[in-house]
Amino acid sequence: MAAVTFVEERVMFSPHLPTNVNNLLQAAVASSSVDQSRAENLFIQAQTLDSHCLQTYFALYKFYFFQKRLVDAERIVIAGLEESARQGGFPSDYRRLAKSPQKWDLYANEITLFYLYTLKALAFIKLRQGDDINAQLILSHLQQLDPKDLSGASVIMDLAAGVAE
Repeated sequence: MAAVTFVEERVMFSPHLPTNVNNLLQAAVASSSVDQSRAENLFIQAQTLDSHCLQTYFALYKFYFFQKRLVDAERIVIAGLEESARQGGFPSDYRRLAKSPQKWDLYANEITLFYLYTLKALAFIKLRQGDDINAQLILSHLQQLDPKDLSGASVIMDLAAGVAE
């Protein structure tokens, strides 16, 4: 792999991100507007280097989303939900979580907040795919899991309401 040097960071990821992962993500972000293939390879390298780093899931699913590769974005979102649930010690299935939301503190830390934010991303992807029913289902469960709306899901709810009209 070629050495990468940076003048400045383009995106601020988690402050706890390993330097080598951050360098790959920064290079990927820098490449994303000029060489999508290189950017994708760098995002995947970062994820391969540290598959437990949730920020690699975030960066890759955002990349795919902006490339309008919604199937790929959804695949990475689901993998991110599974990894964050594994790290957080809670079920990855939002329907199961919503059955007893009081049992799980989804405001506890970065891992649980990542889960909520990524679940919001899944709802948005479903909405963009034209799958309004599943988008609404996810959003209704997200309201139960995130009553304070820390994930910002209300924005997607407003979009979904606009689509339904």
